[in-house]
Amino acid sequence: MNDSGFPTSVPSSEGAGVAAVVTRSTAADQIGTPDLAELLRRCGRGDEQAFASLYDAMAARVFGLAKRVVRDPAQAEEVTQEAFLDIWRSSGRFDESQGHAVSWMLTVVHRKAVDRVRSAEASTRRDTTYHHENHATEHDSTAEAATASLEAHRVRQALAGLTQAQREALDLAYFKGYTHSEVATMLDLPLGTAKTRIRDGLIRLRDHLGVGQ
Repeated sequence: MNDSGFPTSVPSSEGAGVAAVVTRSTAADQIGTPDLAELLRRCGRGDEQAFASLYDAMAARVFGLAKRVVRDPAQAEEVTQEAFLDIWRSSGRFDESQGHAVSWMLTVVHRKAVDRVRSAEASTRRDTTYHHENHATEHDSTAEAATASLEAHRVRQALAGLTQAQREALDLAYFKGYTHSEVATMLDLPLGTAKTRIRDGLIRLRDHLGVGQ
């Protein structure tokens, strides 16, 4: 383990090591799917070998999701490194009763990738917008942010009224953009069961929000 707290099996220097590891054939392809939840628990206890196994099992999938969000392979490599660093550091907080290991990890990746996109977009706006235009939009942006915050609060309250199974399926399908088939795979469910959870969750969410009433 190096000074950053990141296992030396996966270099933590910016842009170094990750690309090469992501593109190699993974051990998971050869030995089958490991118990990811158990690997996360071991990572939480500082087990570097468990982290190496976790990386081998999930690196390609993590990189694929990051690339799908940020589009640029080089940016996706950086997001992959940041996400695994976050997974290593926060693995002790993983609670299997709150969701599957894969969905927990991909949520970390998705958040990192979205943050990277938002940061890039913000930088572009700063570089291409004149000072007076920034002032002209400042008030509208603040009002929109306040409105969005209120709506988000209503949605969070409504989501709290769903079952854990419905909430998890709905979160993956509609807030993280996965297809029904991907949701079924991530939650280890038959496709029909995944679709039913999503549909029932939407119905209850609509009822809680009063949509159409």
